[in-house]
Amino acid sequence: MKPVCLVIGAGAGIGGHVGLRFAQSGYHAVLCRRTDQDGLNRLVANIEGAGGSASGFILNAIEPDSIETLVASVESDIGPIDTVVFNLGAQIGNRSLADTRYKAFEMGWRLATFGLFRTASAVCPLMEEHGKGTILVTSATAAVRGNKGQHSHAAAMGGRRMLCQTLNAEFGPKGVHIAHILIDGSVDAPDTLGKMLGPERFAQLRESRGGNHDGLMLPEKIADTYFHIAQQHRSTWTQEIDMRSFSDTPWWNS
Repeated sequence: MKPVCLVIGAGAGIGGHVGLRFAQSGYHAVLCRRTDQDGLNRLVANIEGAGGSASGFILNAIEPDSIETLVASVESDIGPIDTVVFNLGAQIGNRSLADTRYKAFEMGWRLATFGLFRTASAVCPLMEEHGKGTILVTSATAAVRGNKGQHSHAAAMGGRRMLCQTLNAEFGPKGVHIAHILIDGSVDAPDTLGKMLGPERFAQLRESRGGNHDGLMLPEKIADTYFHIAQQHRSTWTQEIDMRSFSDTPWWNS
């Protein structure tokens, strides 16, 4: 039976490429996304076409018991979950305090922080029982710096970062590795950054900074780092890392 890599938030960027990377190394990738069954099917077909093993599920992480039911189903029907990639975004855009409605603010928290809490509540006891496991948490610069117009996102991501620390404190000694991965830069992902910018601006950004410029973070290279962290020996676990293109100014200097 293959070990399972469960990706919550599997788009054509980081999530889909991480699933592919794990599948190429013998894992069964379980890919979950909120919408777009056709896009999900393409990700699964891409993995299978490359000789890997994968399943796809539509998952609305906001719905009560959705994450918990999924985890139980994967464990019983597919196999033990070795690695979870929590890749749900929570960006609602630049909004002033006056324009940030309670519901919008809460939505960021529900996705970024409460969603991770629910995932950990479901998988950490299973991983403790297995004697091992890894949770890789995609995060953002907002986790360490609150910018203007980012009230919801900064609060949600800051909470995500602190939650990773508390989870490590409790479950690290029990063999469960939690890594907070801060993505400090623009990722070359058509269904995240591409949607935010629109096709024309995204194409211009790719032309000026993408390709051989290496100014956009390539999701397939990010996936290599995720896989490396998941394979680390427990004597040298990475618990937090920040990643950016060589040409970007780090968040603490910008």
